[in-house]
Amino acid sequence: MVAAGAMLGMTMGAAMSETQENQLFEAAGRGDAAAIGRLVSQGVKIDARNDLGETALLVATHANHVDAAKRLIEAGADVNAKDKINDSPYLYAGARGHLDILKLTLSHGADLKSTNRYGGTALIPASERGHVDTVRTLIEAGVNIDHVNSLGWTALLEAVILSDGGPRHQAIVTLLVDAGANIGLADKDGVTALQHAKSRSYREIAEILEKGKR
Repeated sequence: MVAAGAMLGMTMGAAMSETQENQLFEAAGRGDAAAIGRLVSQGVKIDARNDLGETALLVATHANHVDAAKRLIEAGADVNAKDKINDSPYLYAGARGHLDILKLTLSHGADLKSTNRYGGTALIPASERGHVDTVRTLIEAGVNIDHVNSLGWTALLEAVILSDGGPRHQAIVTLLVDAGANIGLADKDGVTALQHAKSRSYREIAEILEKGKR
């Protein structure tokens, strides 16, 4: 009877824990910081994973729910915990330009050397997508400017190859060059950022790169 009672208690405890974890994911998804706070006070497992391998913090980061992310991070959520496709709160916030959450991850142990499923740092997709303030923040944080991803591209190369050559990418190329990016690093085909800029008629970017070579 004692053993049966203990087993029942363990089963009920596991069910309660699972319910709390589900509630945490739901609260993170809707940005409910107050509900997150209540669940944390009840001892919910802060870094529990869903079927996609995501933590509640990553769920909140996907939706750019800053207050919810802040509550989770301050409660000890792992800003480097990766899901099944190698996204973490830090990497995703950087890639998507979720600047407030990115800054929170940086102040709570973000691994600047961590890489996404393409073998790239947070700086590379941020540069590609034109997130100027994010690129500035990551450079200031000390991310390796010349890191090469599995495609053979650096942040500078992606800021040219995958951009429209407009003002945001011009600003990003300027930031990268001013921070000391290696302008001569070429892609797997031996083509440099300057050569890509010229082939695409990105005149302003080409001028920035040419000045940076002097």
